[in-house]
Amino acid sequence: MSKATYWQKGEQLDYKNSTTSAIATNTVVKLGTRIGIVGNTINPGETGVLVMEGVFEVNKISTNEITAGTDVYYDATNDGFTETATSNTLAGYAVQTVAAADTKMLVKLKG
Repeated sequence: MSKATYWQKGEQLDYKNSTTSAIATNTVVKLGTRIGIVGNTINPGETGVLVMEGVFEVNKISTNEITAGTDVYYDATNDGFTETATSNTLAGYAVQTVAAADTKMLVKLKG
C-alpha cells in the first residue's frame, strides 16, 4: 500500500521562480491545468508563495454578462478572465453576476 507524508495545507503552495525576471505580487501563474496568484514578489531562482484558494478581483475580458456560479477561465494570451473554456485554463467560478460592460469580476479560485 502506498504511503504519504503530510507536506502543507495546500491553500498556498511553494513556487520556485525559474525565470530570469521577478514575478510580482498578484501575478496570475498557470500551474498545469490550474492557476495560482503570486502571494509575494518572487525573485529569479527563489521560492515564494502561490495562493491557490480564495476570492480575487480579476480583469474580465469577456464582453458578455457572466452570472454567479459560472465557471471562469484564465486566457493567458489576452491576460484576463472569461467564460470561454476553449484553449483557456479553468480558474474557478464567478462569485457575483457581472454585466457585459464590466471590466472586473470576483472569482473564487478552483484550487
